[in-house]
Amino acid sequence: MKVTLFATCLVDMFQGNVGKATVELLERLGCEIDFPESQVCCGQPAYNSGYVKEVKAAMKSMIDTFADAEYVVSPSGSCIAMFHEYPHIFKGDPVWESKAKNLAAKSYELTQFIVDVLKIEDVGARFKGKVTYHTSCHMTRLLGVKKAPMILLGNVKDLEFTELPSKEQCCGFGGTFSVKMAQISEQMVDEKVMHVEETSADYLIGADAGCLMNIGGRIDRKGKPIKVLHIAEVLNSR
Repeated sequence: MKVTLFATCLVDMFQGNVGKATVELLERLGCEIDFPESQVCCGQPAYNSGYVKEVKAAMKSMIDTFADAEYVVSPSGSCIAMFHEYPHIFKGDPVWESKAKNLAAKSYELTQFIVDVLKIEDVGARFKGKVTYHTSCHMTRLLGVKKAPMILLGNVKDLEFTELPSKEQCCGFGGTFSVKMAQISEQMVDEKVMHVEETSADYLIGADAGCLMNIGGRIDRKGKPIKVLHIAEVLNSR
């Protein structure tokens, strides 16, 4: 099965280890990986800030970049959710609406792809430690991916899982929200860190780089001994 990787901006610029883990994991599961170098930002920050008209050119570029892909897989539920928003954005456009629908239909978040397409629930991972999991807003509310990460983590050997209290609450990142509403965002992420501490977990796991960067940064500033990992890194552990 051929998979085209959509790395996302944050993984490309800040979390290359997540991209590496994603590729290694998918290859171990029998996938052939393709990486088109013409990929850019999906347009989500600009779109969420109201610059719909201005960001359409970048979106069209992404649609063309992945036009020939069999499957598009990303270690980011938020960015894949943006791809699923494209048909709405281009609604009524006789050319681009159809192309957008084609991209959305073959685009998957990593754990969603493993469980729903590859039909694999145990990737053979082993990870020793007490962990909790942050359910990111866009991945759960917009993309609707809730069970896949839990299924995969539940089959990781030696992993001790504790559910995160108030897991449905936003971490305060929200893309440009954390910049425009910094004081509110700070209070939200402080509350999230407090709940993480309540679990006594050694590791906070998540599936969206933006959330992990936000929560991890606050954990670091507070000097807490909690490590933050992307779920791809855990699933790639042997």
